[in-house]
Amino acid sequence: MAADSPEAPDGRRLAVMEDVAAMAGVSAMTVSRVLNTPEKVRPQTRARVMAAVQALDYRPNSAARVLATGRSGVLGVVSFDTTLYGPASTLFSIEQAAREHGYTVSIVSLSSLNRRSIGEGVERLRAQSADGIMVVAPHESAADGLKELPSDTPLVAVGAGTDVPFPAVAVDHRAGAERAVRHLLSLGHESVLHLAGPSDWVDARGRLDGWRAALEAAGHGLPDPAAGDWSARSGYELGRQIAADPEVTAVFAANDAMALGLLRALREAGRDVPGDVSVVGFDDVPEAAYFPPPLTTVRQNFAEVGRRAFDLLLDRIGGGAAARTRRVVEPELVVRESTGVRRRS
Repeated sequence: MAADSPEAPDGRRLAVMEDVAAMAGVSAMTVSRVLNTPEKVRPQTRARVMAAVQALDYRPNSAARVLATGRSGVLGVVSFDTTLYGPASTLFSIEQAAREHGYTVSIVSLSSLNRRSIGEGVERLRAQSADGIMVVAPHESAADGLKELPSDTPLVAVGAGTDVPFPAVAVDHRAGAERAVRHLLSLGHESVLHLAGPSDWVDARGRLDGWRAALEAAGHGLPDPAAGDWSARSGYELGRQIAADPEVTAVFAANDAMALGLLRALREAGRDVPGDVSVVGFDDVPEAAYFPPPLTTVRQNFAEVGRRAFDLLLDRIGGGAAARTRRVVEPELVVRESTGVRRRS
């Protein structure tokens, strides 16, 4: 290790850039490029340098980096405090994509997403000299706050609605719902009941629209959707009502948690799945393949959401990307044992 290495408070010698370069077999200039402008370095070289950074626990001098490059190497994320699978997975995918490219991620977690809280969150990250900021905004109510964010900081919206004044990345929830409903109709079900999510969520709105569009395109009537709140509890409580209606043979639930509650209610009522009722969820949580029965569901590619959001933000940091660039990630229908051909009475 270099003789002029700085010391940690406990007396350990800290790694410097030359140590990272020696371990990775590259020049110090290449290490600097990986840490400051990773998009300009080949992926193989970048991976080798980042492996050395981690092995040596190298901590670049952030003040020196800002002075030398005009960049902090920090990406900010404004999100909201939730343990729901979709938003939590989206946040994790963003962190992974950023860290793979040598960026530090600073997260501001809000108790709610509205005009004031989003603005305050962005300002906190601007105060940290974040090179760019992603706003994870799945609530319809966040739209006004997004429209008023400052234009002098590179911004990308993730999971937001269509009416935002800067680049955005989102899953095509409508397309996913249409695939789910068409699958059920192809099995001979004459109608599909929808167990919807909260109406102020972008995800829930897209899935509701997709359910409606698929039924209308097939010439089927629209039963009134049942309104849930994403929880298994709400799926169970609504499921007890659904189980009492012998006319219901197919249900599309807006997420897997509500589908789980529904499955329990149907089982307690003695209605077989998929013999009496076919069920499709949305998300493909890790447990979905182990539900009783294994759940047919719509899988969201959160890793791709993170990559595309990161790429868009890098482009914005570099001065590119049109203000309203929108990238859509297509979901995938995963067919398992909770759906089957409708029984004829």
